[in-house]
Amino acid sequence: MTKQITTKYIAQNAVVAAVYFILTIILAPYSYLGIQFRIAELLVLLCFWRPDFIIGVTLGCFLANTLSSLGPWDMLFGTLATLVSALLVAYASPRLFISIIYPTAVNAFVVGAELYFILGEAFWVQVGLVAIGEGAVMIVSYLIWLILSRNKGLMNFLAPTRHQDIRY
Repeated sequence: MTKQITTKYIAQNAVVAAVYFILTIILAPYSYLGIQFRIAELLVLLCFWRPDFIIGVTLGCFLANTLSSLGPWDMLFGTLATLVSALLVAYASPRLFISIIYPTAVNAFVVGAELYFILGEAFWVQVGLVAIGEGAVMIVSYLIWLILSRNKGLMNFLAPTRHQDIRY
């Protein structure tokens, strides 16, 4: 890999991280705790086409979680949930639609457990609430990416390294 390509990938991941952070902070009342609609999670689906965006999504999540009321626990476990979700989307998803299951399930159990242990909330209630919020965001994200992925200009700009011939 040449220095120019490496610099380009670093810059692209920095943009993904910044967008994730900004979307989460702007929508902060909806981005944290129980039923969270973290709109920035739509960027996790970018990893379906570009596994290198795992870095940008994870970094953006970590930075956003520095402002979480759960402090270092969310920085660790919330970020870990996003990292695992992004890895599964990138490497375990043969279809874009299947990839929305991973962030929903991983975040439901990891963040649900986090809320259970730290705040003493009911475990299954928290798992369910997080699953509702994350699932809703993932369904909307799927529909958005379904439309956007048909734009040849955008897909050329993203320069997918996987799933160029997308199967929905």
